[in-house]
Amino acid sequence: MSSNSAADHVPPRDASTVILIRDGGTRSEIEVFLLERVGGMAFAGGMTVFPGGGVDPSDAAADVGWAGPPPSWWAERLGTDEGKAQALVCAAARETFEECGVLLAGSAPDSIVVDTAPFAAERGRLERRELSFAEFLTAHDLVLRSDLLRPWSHWITPVGEARRYDTRFFVAVLPEGQKADGETSEAASVSWRSTGDALADWRKGNTILLPPTWSQLDALSRFDTVADVADHERDITPILPILTREDGAVRVVFDGDDAYYAGARHPWADR
Repeated sequence: MSSNSAADHVPPRDASTVILIRDGGTRSEIEVFLLERVGGMAFAGGMTVFPGGGVDPSDAAADVGWAGPPPSWWAERLGTDEGKAQALVCAAARETFEECGVLLAGSAPDSIVVDTAPFAAERGRLERRELSFAEFLTAHDLVLRSDLLRPWSHWITPVGEARRYDTRFFVAVLPEGQKADGETSEAASVSWRSTGDALADWRKGNTILLPPTWSQLDALSRFDTVADVADHERDITPILPILTREDGAVRVVFDGDDAYYAGARHPWADR
């Protein structure tokens, strides 16, 4: 890859992605909530992803209602300072609500919202950035339940991409009584899939998975229940893949990439 392009100097933007999970039905396999992004979007258009997006300046609001581990706890586990840790956690909760209607908040530290339908209009305002997540929580006397999130992984978009993100991945169990939907302008379709089925769809070429998405599905496929995931302590080390060109095709090099490239269709094949 050339080291002189403008893309080589693009700084990564902080982002949060949430892997929403639930126990499967009769099978010993957890299910994940996946979105197929609208084709033509500037980043990951047409690809299958988890809910998430960039951190907004308002996510760093100091007056956000908060329950669960404090920002200092998150800062240690996310490898950053307390201010950025709070913003990343707020972004994770906000994006999950915006993109699939799941609200990781409650009226008290030990409660959680069951019915999010009354907040539909404000969900749209959040997505359009007409309302901050802190303002939304305050207006309804809600606190963000940071204890419903678990740190899971940390990936950074390779140098050379026109859009780059420094993304923390979180895991959250679907709260009892809530339903995940696709009422967002960014999703062409949504679905709950077992990790095995999601990876099988990818191997058949029915979906396109970026390396970070594939890696999380691959890791989660080793767990039978959400309780197993909750009990697992992850060693989170930043992963910064490298872009290379082989035989006219771009390859993203990272630990475990052989399994990824042995699998299915890849978005860089024709670049």
